[in-house]
Amino acid sequence: MLKTIEATISPEGNVTLQEPVKLNGTRRALITILDETPHSEEAALLSEQSLAGDWNRPEEDAAWSHLQEGQ
Repeated sequence: MLKTIEATISPEGNVTLQEPVKLNGTRRALITILDETPHSEEAALLSEQSLAGDWNRPEEDAAWSHLQEGQ
């Protein structure tokens, strides 16, 4: 299972998660330290996973089908 969670890191290195997480044991994690103000590329990457749940639905495909070539 891969899950992206926003967090803040203090100057001392303490990590604070922005949402609760329940795990069934110890897990490894990767931390990416972002610039103070997200660039558009970073914002797109950070929101991609959360928006994919909304985008990847049959209702969305139907709503936008009139914009597809050959329709």
